[in-house]
Amino acid sequence: MVLSPGQCRAARGFLDWTQDQLAAAAGVSRSTIRDFEAGRHTLQRATQTILVSTLEGAGIVLLPHDGSGCGVRMRHE
Repeated sequence: MVLSPGQCRAARGFLDWTQDQLAAAAGVSRSTIRDFEAGRHTLQRATQTILVSTLEGAGIVLLPHDGSGCGVRMRHE
């Protein structure tokens, strides 16, 4: 799964998490989240994997990139 900056922002919105909260949950720096979401840099593969796992573990479903874009939704249980 390739995580886009917009998906990351949207996922945090669904979870009502700040950048600090996501960074703490994922064990990465806040500046990593801030700079990625702002489009200042791409994520290293390992960091992306950690963020995706953290978001999915919190109930987020990341919808893959297709011809119409990508998305985010909450998992329904």
